[in-house]
Amino acid sequence: MTARRSNPPGRRTVAILLALSLFSVSTGATPGAVAARGSAPDAPTHLTVGDRPHPLAVHGPPRFGWWPQDSDGNEIQTAYQLRVLRADGTEHWDSGKVQSSEQQYVQYAGPALAVGTPYRWTVRTWDRAGRVSPWARPASFETGITDADWEGAAWIRRPSTEPDDFTLARKEVAIPSGRVVRARAYVSAYHQYRLYLNGAEVDDGPAFSYPGEGYYQVTDVTKQLQTRRPLAIGVLYHWYGGGQGRPAAANARGLLLKLVVEYADGRREVVVSDASWRVRRASQFETGAPRRNSDAGDYTERIDARQEPVGWTKPGYDDTAQPWTPAGVAGAHPTTDVPRLVGQETRLTKTVRRPVSVRRFADGAVVADFGVVIPARPVIRFDHGVSGRVVDIQTSYNLTADGHASTGETDTQGSNLSMRYTQRDGAQQVEANLHWGWRYLEIKAPGAGEQLGAADIAAIVEHTDVDPDRAARFVSSDPTLNAVWALLRRSALYSVQHQFVDTPTREKGQFLGDAVDISYATMAAFGERDATQQAIREFLHSQDRYWASGNDLGRYNAVYPNGDGKRDIPDYSEMFVNWVWRYWLETGDSALVRQAYPYLRHTADYVTRHIPATGPTAGLVTNLSGGSGPYQYGIVDWPAPGRFGYDMDTAARTTINIQGYDVLRRTADLAEALDRPVDEVLAYRGPAERLRDTINAKLRRADGIYTDGLYADGRQSTHAGQHSTSYAIALGVAPAADFPRLAEYLAGLGMKQGPMTAHWLLQALADADRADAVLTRLTDAKELGWANVLARGGTFTWEQWNPEGSESYSHGWGAQAAVDVLGTMLGVNLAAPGAARLSVVVPDVDLRSANGTMPTQRGPVTLDWRRHPAGGVRATIDVPVNVTATVSLPGAVEYDADGPGQPRFLGEHDGRAVFEVGSGQTRFTPRHR
Repeated sequence: MTARRSNPPGRRTVAILLALSLFSVSTGATPGAVAARGSAPDAPTHLTVGDRPHPLAVHGPPRFGWWPQDSDGNEIQTAYQLRVLRADGTEHWDSGKVQSSEQQYVQYAGPALAVGTPYRWTVRTWDRAGRVSPWARPASFETGITDADWEGAAWIRRPSTEPDDFTLARKEVAIPSGRVVRARAYVSAYHQYRLYLNGAEVDDGPAFSYPGEGYYQVTDVTKQLQTRRPLAIGVLYHWYGGGQGRPAAANARGLLLKLVVEYADGRREVVVSDASWRVRRASQFETGAPRRNSDAGDYTERIDARQEPVGWTKPGYDDTAQPWTPAGVAGAHPTTDVPRLVGQETRLTKTVRRPVSVRRFADGAVVADFGVVIPARPVIRFDHGVSGRVVDIQTSYNLTADGHASTGETDTQGSNLSMRYTQRDGAQQVEANLHWGWRYLEIKAPGAGEQLGAADIAAIVEHTDVDPDRAARFVSSDPTLNAVWALLRRSALYSVQHQFVDTPTREKGQFLGDAVDISYATMAAFGERDATQQAIREFLHSQDRYWASGNDLGRYNAVYPNGDGKRDIPDYSEMFVNWVWRYWLETGDSALVRQAYPYLRHTADYVTRHIPATGPTAGLVTNLSGGSGPYQYGIVDWPAPGRFGYDMDTAARTTINIQGYDVLRRTADLAEALDRPVDEVLAYRGPAERLRDTINAKLRRADGIYTDGLYADGRQSTHAGQHSTSYAIALGVAPAADFPRLAEYLAGLGMKQGPMTAHWLLQALADADRADAVLTRLTDAKELGWANVLARGGTFTWEQWNPEGSESYSHGWGAQAAVDVLGTMLGVNLAAPGAARLSVVVPDVDLRSANGTMPTQRGPVTLDWRRHPAGGVRATIDVPVNVTATVSLPGAVEYDADGPGQPRFLGEHDGRAVFEVGSGQTRFTPRHR
């Protein structure tokens, strides 16, 4: 199979050939005779329920997923059969053979499932020739419990008005003898808890949500219940008021727990939180500690080891005397203050990391360098503690000139990053309770005789858990590009703990704009789904809570959950619709899209309400309501230097209008995907097209470059920032014929967008076939950008390219460019929801090679391409079963294509050879005469 190329690459024209390939597939062009000679499919793998391999709190009908497997190439799934089994192995439901290619979010349709109950399940599939696979190795899931299933568990608390409330709660019970086959702890607490069983920490969790929108966590504690001795249950809960990402929930402070123990002989024991528990203040945490800052509202930690009630988590501890008292009972769940809880799907991963170097100073101070910025809790072991000795600890993002941890404003994000520990006698270990972001740890005066080294100093790094089998991989011939990829990947992962956060240090809040950017990166680079699903639902809650009527309808909170109530940023509300679209493209999850769709319609209507029919800005989104101060009518980019002179005095801002167009078109696209009535689709498609046409008529200069907008009197701004033109290309407003001129303009400006929006610059350049300019922006260490961050010692993406004041050296929104590394530098892009189709465009750039894996909902896609010295590339691609890829190759050469993927030549366009391949491996080799 051959193709010739004689002109520069044309990425945008691949869409034409993609359409041709769609037609050919629909007409059955793949030869069935070849498939008929193959073998039966292998057993499916990677079984999940709700995107998790073994979930313990499934609410509602389970939604199953799997990866079909087949040693034959160019294979698809034509049918499946699911079986759900009870714990004793008996069948609960058999779907029968279902003719469908669906392999993700397949909804359970059997008899009712019991609450709080384990089940096993398996699946088998059929290929295109009707051959059936073996049954998959069974996986498990457990149903969650409803608000009616807490079996008398009550919210308990210690009477307190402390703003930083640390409370210990405990109960000791005799567990009947017998073989324990299953034990689960169901726990919720405001705002945070740590659960101990017989002295060992077994779980911790947050409740950073509004009461009524809260979560409980389920933990498997079967192993801890095998002992025959009495069981000591201990909980440290911490309530600390409102802050960014955390509502005050003052009436909800307290703890709720249910422990279920099941025996082999069928017996079942339940322990619940109630008035029989004992509570006291966790007096090792000193009162009156200063706040770290006024944003997150975290307090610095002042820990006095002498005050800790030693042994309180272990059996036999005496809790009968003061200051232990009976727990106060707020009421059995559900209560008026906490009416609803659901099982939390996101979980934290905690990894112990040691410093890469430790330096000792003449004054006794010890400084540990952990190599990169981490969201972590410091841990220090002392061998020779002296009762009453105070050890001051300082963390920082940077060092002073003499090597100490800096307390400078930018080096600490304007935050108090200190910690104080008062020792007791003897060997001991101090561990912080809350994480924050830092790189360097200084122990000011560890004391005579303490020789602290790397074995004595650690950090517990915390981030959301991700499946290692779904992680992306990328390596190229350019070391700088590889380092940028590592920066983006790490920054994205470290920006998600219990929720997405703008930074793990200062605000620690789930800002909508930040969440969108980071989620783009985590979905692409880690196959992450749960944090994104949770965050989308939480922002839907924000519309219900704050933006449900009048001119407010259709907006979302700028931060949610949060401690400062109702506030929005207009372009963040616009970004939300694009986020749901991106999630749909990544996952094909129609259930969440269907849940979000009514809210998206409100957002579309919010946009159209601000399009006047007459006047100087007629037909354009004008002064989109929302925001205040520097955010009024839209933030554009942030911090303000990242706007690079964008004309904020315009009433009809170009970025707001282009994002408004995207709101309308994506609402129409999702309406189509959900099979909504044609009139409903057109109700958004028509206004989208009219807005696009008006933007092109009124917001461009004579040379086609987009200005920053119109003033209220209709005059056009004389400023034409990079944002306006990059958005016009990337979000589908600019005419394709103008792409070369517009892209040349963008490339000539260098980097004139902040990290918050820089992805759209890279996307615009890629869409305009300027992968070379994308590579430059990613790797130019002298100009503003990611490589420059690395060159200046950064190890986490920054809030802006030149942080100042309290701005952040750990802001994950710049990690959105991970999408561009995989999509443009490797060349793998999603072309249909749920990755049913891929568009692979090997870039014609100054790289000798690139190799990587991109996770998709249907399995990993691996691509290896290497530039041939005589022209063209050698490329090998591995495509999952049930996926088809269009592959576009550069080079003025003909290509041989072979392999199980059964490549089919589609044609030559803009000098690129374009093939269609099915599952399995396909190899492309340039033919040189």
